[in-house]
Amino acid sequence: MEHKHVDHLRSVADVGTSFPKGVMTRRERLERWAELLEHEPDKKLFSLGEIEFRPVSERGSLRADNSPLSVAYADPLLRTQGLESDRLGDAQAFFSLSEAQAHRLLCSCMNGQVIRAGTAARQLRSMANGTRRAMVSLGMASAVLAVPAVYMLF
Repeated sequence: MEHKHVDHLRSVADVGTSFPKGVMTRRERLERWAELLEHEPDKKLFSLGEIEFRPVSERGSLRADNSPLSVAYADPLLRTQGLESDRLGDAQAFFSLSEAQAHRLLCSCMNGQVIRAGTAARQLRSMANGTRRAMVSLGMASAVLAVPAVYMLF
């Protein structure tokens, strides 16, 4: 094997990385997963079978070939950031998905046996934007409740 200095390699090849430096936020991880799914929005992916009927001790190890999880795990960037496998438990930990979010996104009872990649991507984007929407909803609910309270004071 011949060793070359990096400066020499840069003159003959693109040795840079297209991966962003640093740790991705939850939102960035979810957005990246959605982008991967959007590359082939009509691709049919397999759901995980009946997550809620599995013993809790087995749920983390659930996986399926050609699933939204396998699309995420095939991405070198997400693996570099810490995605350990295409199993449900690893995905929940890495993407910070609640049980309800993982169930909605990946379970066959919610999506059927097959889910289109584009549909999964839309759900992921909704999850990524969920915090902002929750804050807006909370603000609007507070305003609606405050108007009658203020009216009763006068």
